[in-house]
Amino acid sequence: MIDISMDMEQYDCPFIDTTADHGVAFSAVHWEFDQSRRALETRMVVEGGDRDQLTNGLDALREHGNMNDYTLLRRRDDVAHIRTVIDETAAMETIRDNDGYITGPFYIEDGSEVWHVGFDRARQADDTLAELERDNEFDVLERSDTTLPDLQQLVQNAGAAMTLVQGCEELSETERETLETAVSSGYFESPRDATLGTLADEFDVSKPAVSKNLRRGQRKMIERVVDALDEIDDAE
Repeated sequence: MIDISMDMEQYDCPFIDTTADHGVAFSAVHWEFDQSRRALETRMVVEGGDRDQLTNGLDALREHGNMNDYTLLRRRDDVAHIRTVIDETAAMETIRDNDGYITGPFYIEDGSEVWHVGFDRARQADDTLAELERDNEFDVLERSDTTLPDLQQLVQNAGAAMTLVQGCEELSETERETLETAVSSGYFESPRDATLGTLADEFDVSKPAVSKNLRRGQRKMIERVVDALDEIDDAE
């Protein structure tokens, strides 16, 4: 399989238009292409720079001429979860006409979109890129040839990867922020660039409190790492 990551600018994509004009970003968590309607249904997480930017971005997306269906599923502060249906864009039509397919989630910000697409043969990938160059602006970020053993390993380890993702989801917001700050500030380095006192000052809590949050977060993640290692061993 030929796997290509590209940074794409499309002129008929409502998501790209919205991020070009408003301070929002879209991340696809689910996508499904309806062959009969030539339409793409997605569920997106939308992040705004603040509450007002999110509101303005969602309003613009809903009113966009290329938006067929829009549903706000959930919203909290500057983050929302939406369901949308749009017509197939010209670039996606080119990819699908050359037997290409989506291999990973979309991420859209600042007027461009990161795509992950795959092809069964190198000739298909080359022909597609040549056709896309005629009417689109894009940069190939990465191109790789995934061999059959690589694909087998990817499938076998998918369960372990989901276990790690679930571990991240189990963290409370405080635990996640404490772990992220500890890592970025050098708390886990040797010698340490930060101490419990440094972290306590950062979050304006006591040393025992920040230590408790660290231990809880570490315990949850370590338990999931051990589970993931067991799943990898079982797959071998």
